[in-house]
Amino acid sequence: MIIDLGPANGSMEPAPPEVNPHIQGIASFAQHSPLVEIPAGWFLMGTNREEGERHSFEKNYDNTEFPQRRIWLNAFQIDQYEVSLGEFLQFLQGNMRKVSPELRGLIWHLISVHFIPNQALAPWPALYVTWDEAQAFCFSRGKRLPSEAEWEKSARGTTGKTFPWGKESPSPEIAVFGAYHVHEIPLVANVDSFPEGQSEWGIYHLSGNIAEWTNSWLGSDYYPIMSARNPQGPKSGRYKSVRGGSWKSNPVMLRTATRGGALPEERSANIGFRCAQSTQP
Repeated sequence: MIIDLGPANGSMEPAPPEVNPHIQGIASFAQHSPLVEIPAGWFLMGTNREEGERHSFEKNYDNTEFPQRRIWLNAFQIDQYEVSLGEFLQFLQGNMRKVSPELRGLIWHLISVHFIPNQALAPWPALYVTWDEAQAFCFSRGKRLPSEAEWEKSARGTTGKTFPWGKESPSPEIAVFGAYHVHEIPLVANVDSFPEGQSEWGIYHLSGNIAEWTNSWLGSDYYPIMSARNPQGPKSGRYKSVRGGSWKSNPVMLRTATRGGALPEERSANIGFRCAQSTQP
């Protein structure tokens, strides 16, 4: 089953030119994420198939995540935090790229209606980001988007954790999720918040807050045939893999093995990203 996360419902009013100084102001508060080293080695990717009713998060969500495989990844680094709104706006300005109407409208709404100051918006996760923009941002930093396998190892560690923090079911104290009733305003948290939900390597918000682009195409039947060493995903596809669930997601979408996908050109209030980097041998 391919899960298209889709955009948040509702739409913002077009932003007036008065939003431009605020965009510059948010960018001026940008702070970069440190990188976390993920050592070379094996990890468990995917979930073993189980038939019948699902009574726990231990069982597969759908038929795209089995069989469970032991996968080897070379050492790599990944951002400890999701790319922030301040960082993303700084990148767009520095590279003469336009801020999308969706993002301009959201920023103006938050400032003019909710009176959120620029400094408070800067550590929000970047959102309304296409896959191409995310990849370009990472390249500008000498990085890249993580492969789906790299993302999953970063989230579940070497022991196949159900959630980045372990087996405990998601709660509002651990992750940002479940805002099904919200139509326009993303209920996200700062990228460096919720330390209780971090992975064993100290990586934040790998479950909830904002779902994350990966570099891999989403192949629904890819797991049985993928290489056991450094799989990069199918060579082509329609959807790019998106992992981790978002502020709108049901708890099952926050599982480290649950897979989602979106069209590369999609802009969504539910999708952001973080970058990775290969470690030199």
